[in-house]
Amino acid sequence: MVISAGNRTKHTVFAPRIDQLLREHRGGELFRLEPDTIGVADPELMNALLKARPANAEERPTFKPVLGRRVTRTESAGLMQAVGADVRAALKKPVGRPDLTGKWPAVPHAHLRDLVFGPETRRFRTLVDRRLELTPKLTWSAVTTGSAVLPPSPEGRELSTLARHVLAADDFAERRFRMYLYRRVAAPICFTVAALVTNAVWLGAPFADDVPNEHVINEALRLLPPSWNILRVRSPEYTEVDARITPGDDLLLLPIVSHRSPALWDDPDEFHPERWADLDADTQPGYLPFGHVSERCWGRHMVLPLASRLLDVVRAEGLAPDPRQRKAHVELDGLLEVADLKVVRR
Repeated sequence: MVISAGNRTKHTVFAPRIDQLLREHRGGELFRLEPDTIGVADPELMNALLKARPANAEERPTFKPVLGRRVTRTESAGLMQAVGADVRAALKKPVGRPDLTGKWPAVPHAHLRDLVFGPETRRFRTLVDRRLELTPKLTWSAVTTGSAVLPPSPEGRELSTLARHVLAADDFAERRFRMYLYRRVAAPICFTVAALVTNAVWLGAPFADDVPNEHVINEALRLLPPSWNILRVRSPEYTEVDARITPGDDLLLLPIVSHRSPALWDDPDEFHPERWADLDADTQPGYLPFGHVSERCWGRHMVLPLASRLLDVVRAEGLAPDPRQRKAHVELDGLLEVADLKVVRR
């Protein structure tokens, strides 16, 4: 797919599944993706379905059980409050002039890890490593090893609020549970911000001086939303909303499609952050980069300020894609992000 930004044209090569969705279902309302899965991209229908019932534990990653143990909303809320405190502390640090040239999103991910979780011991820092995404076995190995030999915090050592939560566990089982949840809430902050800003840099850097970071972020989230779908498992409430949905159908609501609908957006494939001067990201039909208004992603208020801070560095340092790179691949390994983008100083 070709994405235009100003007078430059770039080729963005999507993973086959995303490419097929955009080719076959752009502008569609409801369509069957699999024998037991319905795709939905109509704004009004998505809104009605998401209002039909609250998301359950399996549909919200933060609440998914760990080794058969249920994660309560109270536990998740406590963890999000802890990592939120760490993000707020990181945002108060001087911006400095970090060298962020190189291959993105790996470079900004490492920068964010150091910014938010820099004081941690190696056992904690490992849990935010991108390489653990290769296989769940690597994640559990890091969690189990760190839980088994985790020493007391060195006297006077600065640790994050999240790490202190882990260290307060009374035994190995509880420590392993909390270590895994540390990974679950800490790593996605770095992954999501790195993906979002990498996508923004690919789409439009260098950015016009009069376009605020907020508009750049909104437009990057429109064209390349890291969270490109919303899963809802089969439920009788959905058949009541639309009779075309059978009781045996799971739902895949697709912001990646509604974000590019010609009925909703002028020049849907073009990067125009200026459009957000007249739009409201919270109420724009079909715009769901952080889920439905009734249950926004808890990490939204951490991701957005961190992304804006990273964009400040991008602008101050004159960072942009290597002009020789005219094609980029968008993989489908969890988040939707541009892979192996070479970023240089202009």
